[in-house]
Amino acid sequence: MSVVSVLVGIACLALGAIVAVLVMRNAKNGSVREAESKIQSAHSEAEQVVADAKRAAETLKKEALLEAKEQIIQNKQAAEAEEAQRKKEIRVLENRVMQREESLDRRNDALDKREHQLSSQQGQIEKRSRELDEMYARQTSELERIAELTREDAHAELLDKVRGEVTHEAATIIRESEQKVKAECHKTAQEIISLAIQRCASDHTAEVTVTSVHIPSDELKGRIIGREGRNIRTFEQVSGVNLVIDDTPETVVLSSFDPVRRETARVALENLIADGRIHPARIEEMYQKASDLVQQRVREAGEQAAFDMGIHDLHPEIIKTLGALRYRTSFGQNVLRHSLEVADLCAIMAAELGVDVLTAKRAGLLHDLGKAIDREVEGPHAVIGAELARRYGEKPAIVHAIEAHHGDTDPNTVLDVLVQAGDAISASRPGARRESAENYIKRLEKLEEIANSHEGVERTYAMQAGREVHVMVQPDKVSDADSAVLAHDIAQQIEEEMEYPGQVRVVVIRESRAVDVAK
Repeated sequence: MSVVSVLVGIACLALGAIVAVLVMRNAKNGSVREAESKIQSAHSEAEQVVADAKRAAETLKKEALLEAKEQIIQNKQAAEAEEAQRKKEIRVLENRVMQREESLDRRNDALDKREHQLSSQQGQIEKRSRELDEMYARQTSELERIAELTREDAHAELLDKVRGEVTHEAATIIRESEQKVKAECHKTAQEIISLAIQRCASDHTAEVTVTSVHIPSDELKGRIIGREGRNIRTFEQVSGVNLVIDDTPETVVLSSFDPVRRETARVALENLIADGRIHPARIEEMYQKASDLVQQRVREAGEQAAFDMGIHDLHPEIIKTLGALRYRTSFGQNVLRHSLEVADLCAIMAAELGVDVLTAKRAGLLHDLGKAIDREVEGPHAVIGAELARRYGEKPAIVHAIEAHHGDTDPNTVLDVLVQAGDAISASRPGARRESAENYIKRLEKLEEIANSHEGVERTYAMQAGREVHVMVQPDKVSDADSAVLAHDIAQQIEEEMEYPGQVRVVVIRESRAVDVAK
């Protein structure tokens, strides 16, 4: 019906258009009659068009109905074919499921049988296990009765025997490994160290904790002391240094463990003596001027040390602290000279080993940085120096080398070992350091005490001014293989419990003697 309506509408529109055209034409021509005839003609044509449209619409409707019926028939046939295929697939799946169920039933039956068999075997195994336990207990009891040892005693004895064998084998392996490594690297190490020592040979003068100041005449001693001792008291309070005035002709002595403070006091006292005006106000003024002068010398010493080593990017505070080492001593050895020598030693050994020379030189120069402030800050000087270097932007490798050079932390790089070696070489050179007789004797006694504390040691002798320890062992208690282990243990204990310059060599001597008398 909708198609017919559309066609009728189109026809009506066409008829209206024709009528409008005809009316306009008739209006123009002014012929009313002619217009009416045309209108009738147009009505006829419109009716004819409407009739034709209705017939066309009926034809289209019939054709659409036929096509719809054919489409319905085709869809029905396709649905029936698909349904048949689905039914076929369902039958196939049903057959598979049935086969699967039959297979599972058979497997279930087999598993039930297997479970029954396993239950029976488990019972037999448990029974057998109980019998074995009883038999083991009887055998153990019989063995204890025969050996006259309990199980715990036998176990302990076996462990002792195994431990002894393992210790012997380990000692043998250690000894063979050490001999092999020493044979390969000892010669190279000797050459590198010898070269470094020869190229850095320098003189050392021992420094003390007192400074003698020459005065023109003994009359000045009274003026230095002042009325009722007010000058000397003011001087000691301002400088923090003890001023010793005794019967020594034309000499007074300044005593202090702080070398920078002692040097400042020396400069101040010499200026006071040259000026001739000695009174409390003048003492304070001269000491302030001397302090400024010494601080300037400290900075210049640090800058000169950095320049001599070719290091130009140190922080100003590090340069200042480095310069303070000019007035710091360790066992009578000037620490700044020691640091310069260690830097040279590290650079030479680094060049031989193919390590960065500038980094090694920098670490060697700064390794004792903490000694400049160790009287003001608690802790080992290596840790203090490492913290100071870290604070002012030094690289982690430099900081770790400073911290590890006295074993406060374990060395883990070649640079750490180079700084340790350079420090030991510089400190252990003849005449580089000195120590009191009392400390020297205590160190020798401690060395012998450590060695004698080990089992199997018969006698111990500290030799070469405490740089070598000869340990005599009992041959019936310590084997040749155990000697290597004993030497290692003694050396490690010395490292952990003692402080000493350089290194200590431990020599374990084992000898057997057979003595007979001819009568």
